[in-house]
Amino acid sequence: MNPLKILIVDDEAPARERLRDLLGDIAASQPNAIVGMAANGVEALRLSEEVRPDVMLVDIRMPGMDGIELAQHLAQLEAPPRVIFATAYDEYAVTAFELHAIDYLLKPVRAQRLEAALARARNSLPPTRDTLDRVAEPRRHFAASERGRITLIPVDDVCYLKAELKYVTARTAEREYLLDESLVQLEQEFPERFIRIHRNCLVARSAIEGFERDEAGEHWVVRVGGVGEQLPVSRRQWPSVRTALLGAEQA
Repeated sequence: MNPLKILIVDDEAPARERLRDLLGDIAASQPNAIVGMAANGVEALRLSEEVRPDVMLVDIRMPGMDGIELAQHLAQLEAPPRVIFATAYDEYAVTAFELHAIDYLLKPVRAQRLEAALARARNSLPPTRDTLDRVAEPRRHFAASERGRITLIPVDDVCYLKAELKYVTARTAEREYLLDESLVQLEQEFPERFIRIHRNCLVARSAIEGFERDEAGEHWVVRVGGVGEQLPVSRRQWPSVRTALLGAEQA
């Protein structure tokens, strides 16, 4: 068997070291090579682009980006690694398996359980992007690939999302980012954060400063704060936008 390339993700150094030792103990039956260690999801996501692990051993409660959000982002990659959660908490098991996790190991992790999880990882299919639709909690970051590296954009910083060709542009007050995601999928994942104003555009509710007629006086546009832009509201979307943002009494 070829060695599995493994990335260990845990915010506690002793936990990372224990997993490293366990992987050494079972290397004869499940050949493996540790290609990196990370202390949180942000580090792990960036490191994964460099080392391309086959498997990630992931803690769940971590600062910056927890293990659940990390798994959501990994599912977006072209060749995502298999994820095995290793945590002290059992309440995330349902969400973990919704993300097609290979296994859910409770700490202290036992060598026999880890060995069985790696065996399953060898024979499993990688997760797919549709796993994002099954998870109740939305992500806190978007991930954009730029010059071979992943850039993380806080969802709260995004003023609007606009579909252009096969990409979605995420606009913050500072700049634009290209996301390799579906606008429909993003609308389903963030219904409380964004509202559709056009077939190709979602606007952050908190970024909307107001509405006014366009220069011809025929259509409504939305004023987007922070970026100084006006975006058209389609005739089809205007009734639902007006009801949602201005109140049912004005619908």
